[in-house]
Amino acid sequence: MENRKPFAKGTPEEVGVSSNLILEYIENLEKSQTEMHGLMIMRHDKMITEGWWTPYGPNLRHGLQSHTKTYAATAVGIAYTEGLVKLDERLIDIFPDESPEEPSENLKLLTVRDVLCMGCGMDVMPDPREKDWIRAFMHVPVNHKPGTTYMYNSTGSTMLGAIVRKKTGLGLHDYLTPRLFNKIGINPDNLRWMCMPDGMEVGGGGLFATTEDNFRLMKLYANGGVWEGERILAEDYVKLATTNQNDSATESINNPEASDNFLGYGFQIWMCKPEHVYRADGAMGQFTIVLPDLDMEIAINETAVGAHWAQSTLNITWDFIEKIKDDAPLPEDPEAYAKLQRKLNRLNIGNPKCQPFSPCVAAVSGKEYKITSGNFTPFGGNFMIGTLPDGIERFKLDFDDYGFVWDFVTKSGRAEKIRFSTNGVRFSNLIGKKEDLTQLYLGDAYWKEDNVLVMNGRWAETCIQDTYTLTFEGNKVSVVADNNSAWKFGNPAPICGETTE
Repeated sequence: MENRKPFAKGTPEEVGVSSNLILEYIENLEKSQTEMHGLMIMRHDKMITEGWWTPYGPNLRHGLQSHTKTYAATAVGIAYTEGLVKLDERLIDIFPDESPEEPSENLKLLTVRDVLCMGCGMDVMPDPREKDWIRAFMHVPVNHKPGTTYMYNSTGSTMLGAIVRKKTGLGLHDYLTPRLFNKIGINPDNLRWMCMPDGMEVGGGGLFATTEDNFRLMKLYANGGVWEGERILAEDYVKLATTNQNDSATESINNPEASDNFLGYGFQIWMCKPEHVYRADGAMGQFTIVLPDLDMEIAINETAVGAHWAQSTLNITWDFIEKIKDDAPLPEDPEAYAKLQRKLNRLNIGNPKCQPFSPCVAAVSGKEYKITSGNFTPFGGNFMIGTLPDGIERFKLDFDDYGFVWDFVTKSGRAEKIRFSTNGVRFSNLIGKKEDLTQLYLGDAYWKEDNVLVMNGRWAETCIQDTYTLTFEGNKVSVVADNNSAWKFGNPAPICGETTE
């Protein structure tokens, strides 16, 4: 991006942080219940750590999940700064046509500010799949006085974008491109958005952006809403957004392990355990953390392994920052700094399992299998990444010295050929079209037993990994399909197939 000014860089010691301490931090993150994808650390406006775990990289988009919410709130903040939106405006005044003819007293009180801080007063989240989803939102019972209770409401976060669109005629992407992205160095052409049925970007969790994009967004908040001398967000809006506007202690009911979620909520920004610290937060560990008292910012992309939340990453981060004692520079430590750089240059999520040999290879290679029962939905049936819900009708595996090509046709006639390696590496595949949410799909496989083939597919622009376990018996095959998504539809029925020969 031509107008993207690189951040100044420095050694950790220059800004009072030990290279050995950062190395320890990285190693502790790697040992936790997460799979690290990207890390950036800045202090005193100097970038002191940048690292991505192969196959992830600095310019590779990554699913943000609810980290998207902070982008949506920023759009409202810019509209507020421009005088187009007032925080005390009522939603029934913004959306009169979608509101009930006789709104309840609580609905009459619902304001933009209430939506920003998860204080809508609803007990259930509106269904985002409704075609007229704004009307559906406005008809959900508001059982509590707005602003007096907390309920995490992702559809409400998408309503923030609808508010901006109603006021300006522009969706989130078009509104933010000249007012935010182009100004702070985010390449809008590299972003991808999930959209609602009416084309509205999913402000509650639908953005794919890079680690540095997230860093730049939250650096704007750390700077008080100013970027290179230009005010983008009003000072009072930034203060409200980054301080507690709604107590969130009730989060402990549904997410008892996510203790950093119980401490209060700003405008689509969470409060954190260390005093004055706040963060943007997306499921499976998408964090951008601002630490004002240390003049430090940390951005993380990861996959929380086996859990929806990544509290362990936050705990490890708080342990890390507690050890930062000095604001003044430390003596340079070339040996420790070189060791840290070697670590950063060799980050890797780990190699796939390798077992390329099986007597089954000759028997199954090139044979076509037809699915006879069950719905074999490729890519795990995950609506977050554009699944093929009609399921596979027939497939074959064509083996060679490098692995095999998974050649399948769905019931609607869509055909795909995807490469999987059986040699301990991952093959890269581009699937679909350039404008799709995700395209880069990595394939690896190994023979778990002589007749059991495990295939792993990884959407490299997301946290999502698919696993297909195929068991061959004579001319029949059974398939178990699964993925690590919190939003998967799954394949509850047994999947069986047999050769067409």
